[in-house]
This record gives sequence, C-alpha cells and structure tokens, in this order.
Amino acid sequence: QVQLVESGGGLVQTGGSLRLSCAASGRAFSWYRMDWFRQAPGKERDFVAGISGSGGSTYYADSVKGRFTISRDNAKNTIYLQMNNLKPEDTAVYYCAAGPPYSRLRREDYNYWGQGTQVTVSS
Repeated sequence: QVQLVESGGGLVQTGGSLRLSCAASGRAFSWYRMDWFRQAPGKERDFVAGISGSGGSTYYADSVKGRFTISRDNAKNTIYLQMNNLKPEDTAVYYCAAGPPYSRLRREDYNYWGQGTQVTVSS
C-alpha cells in the first residue's frame, strides 16, 4: 500500500512559479513510475508530467513543455513539479499518481492517487 500526499499549491500571478511536492509512504517507491495530473472545474483529469522510477526518463504534456519540470528524490520518497511561467489555464487541482514502470500507461493502470492540491493562477 502506498499513500500519496501533495503539497505546495496556492495562488500565484501570471508568470509566477510554484513547486509542488508529493510525498509517498510505503515500500518500493523507486519501482513506481510517478506522474502528475491536473483537473480544472468541469474538465477531465489530464496528464501533465511523468517520471520513471530511476528518474532517467521524463514525459510531459505539450501544454507544459519548457515550463514545468518533474523530478524525484527516491531517498526522500518524494516527487516534485517545478512550474514556471504559470498561466491562468494552468489553474486546476493537481494530483500525483503512482503506476507500474511502463512508458505508456492508461488511466486505469495507476495504482495510487493523492488527494490533490489546488493551484490558482490569477491574470
């Protein structure tokens, strides 16, 4: 069993930065591929970024490439999402998720989800 707790959300102006964290409890954290998703009001939950267990491979949605950076510290059982040059359309609840170590995952493949952290970008 893995529990995920996100933190670091908040209110920021357009062009600002935030760093989200997702702390995991449980065993074998480094085995899991870890991803960030986001869900805006009235919209589906969308993939944002992902990172392999070793941290050697990263994946990004086109909408955040060049602005967001995902990283992980396996010694601390934590992943991060550094978000720069934030835009109002980045406003959403951000969730971290743990899944098997595959390069392509379906939504139903993820084993664990956090409770989410709100990010609001004002214009």
